[in-house]
Amino acid sequence: MTETPILEVRGVTKSFGPIHALRGVDFRLMAGEIHALAGENGAGKSTLMNIIDGILQPNGGEIFWQGRPVRIPSPTAAQALGIGFVHQEIALCPDVSVAENIFMAATNISRAPFMDYRALERRAGEILSQICGIDQRRMAGDLAIAEQQLVEIAKALTLDCKVLILDEPTAALTNREAEALFRIMRRLADRGIAIIFISHRMAEVFENCDRVTVFRDGQYIATMNIADITPDDVVKAMVGRVIGDLYPPKARAGSISEQAVLEVSGLTDGCRFHDVSFRLRKGEILGIGGLIGAGRSEIVRGICRLEGEVQGEIALDGRPLALRDYRDSIRAGLVYLSEDRKGDGVFLDMSIAANVSALDISRVASRAGLISEARERAQADELGRRLNLKCDQLSDPVASLSGGNQQKVAIAKMLTVGPKVIFLDEPTRGVDVGAKAEIHRILRDLAGKGTGIVVISSEMPELIGLCDRVIVVCEGRITGEVEGERMTEENIMQLASAALPRGRVA
Repeated sequence: MTETPILEVRGVTKSFGPIHALRGVDFRLMAGEIHALAGENGAGKSTLMNIIDGILQPNGGEIFWQGRPVRIPSPTAAQALGIGFVHQEIALCPDVSVAENIFMAATNISRAPFMDYRALERRAGEILSQICGIDQRRMAGDLAIAEQQLVEIAKALTLDCKVLILDEPTAALTNREAEALFRIMRRLADRGIAIIFISHRMAEVFENCDRVTVFRDGQYIATMNIADITPDDVVKAMVGRVIGDLYPPKARAGSISEQAVLEVSGLTDGCRFHDVSFRLRKGEILGIGGLIGAGRSEIVRGICRLEGEVQGEIALDGRPLALRDYRDSIRAGLVYLSEDRKGDGVFLDMSIAANVSALDISRVASRAGLISEARERAQADELGRRLNLKCDQLSDPVASLSGGNQQKVAIAKMLTVGPKVIFLDEPTRGVDVGAKAEIHRILRDLAGKGTGIVVISSEMPELIGLCDRVIVVCEGRITGEVEGERMTEENIMQLASAALPRGRVA
């Protein structure tokens, strides 16, 4: 690392009306380092990155590029300097191919009269082969969220950048894809490229980063060498207090009934998953593990009749269900929380109260059939207090909330219909460590009170720490299950990659 920072921020401030997002923050980035930026949602991390990328303009302070003061008026100007930014929010064009998405910026500035699709696809395939096996000819809109994230990363790798910003790049990735990304990050750093790595996963920060800078409430707190600290030091700096256990105690031995609240038998859609059978017992949290593209989300969406035709049997509390669509699923007591929180989980521009009531507005309707604002507020207030929702007013738009609080609103919406089973797909994706612990507590409390909880997660520690039992999916089939002492990353990965014969690992 050189003496002069490649990028330095001094005393930068940013306000949105009365809200102070950044309060005189400092940040120094050296060439060739992987520098983590940590802090709870709302700490100011993304605001600073948007300023560095020219998306936002600061109210005060200075930015230095290779020791010289600069102004970055736009993302184009940032890219001209050599700054690349992989945003947490995916922004692909769904109606064109993966290859066209990867090279869209280059295509836009090209003066060639015709596009050489073969060359485009060949170059895209070379880049994708470094991190995943996605077919560059597929339409971007047909990809799963995790696959779209990998394409966003591939786009950044095409840029000739000196600074690469990665905002929660592994939030939707499994261990295998994440490890491939980390290898690429280290190769880039070895070439002198500086990387800003934003992640809520402490294990990733400590395994791959050289230094970490912590923000809290829009203020700079500290910069520390990874080799000199522990994850607890970072968490304490982030939240200003010691966080309790990230995962609440699991159900006590013998407290989980053998009685099934949900039974699925022989479920298949003839294409993406086949012969899926499992039981969810009362009082337990059941995890679903597997690699990207294994069919985890498709199975759950099939159960809830959210997409496609399925065959098989589903029983709730011992009674067979005949579901035609998601409306029938809700009425029966089965609800689903999407992994795409901002696309399918909440309505960002609507109020918190309106979001909470959205799944069944009849519960807040007056006798005349109109929505009663008083009932809507009362319902949102009750569930908000129950879930420890942090907001100013229930009339505020959900977009004004942190990621963790947006997720609480999405969970509150599920609870309004009194569900018997809640399926949660990546429930803590993009959520900071404090909110993650709260969501885990909420799920354990719900399970303890009789609600069936099924969690899909690509985060192995979450499956192991939160769930009482994990079933593993590989190529659309359940290859086994683990629980107790056999619930280890090694056993789950063996089943996820079909490295063991199908069956129970216990």
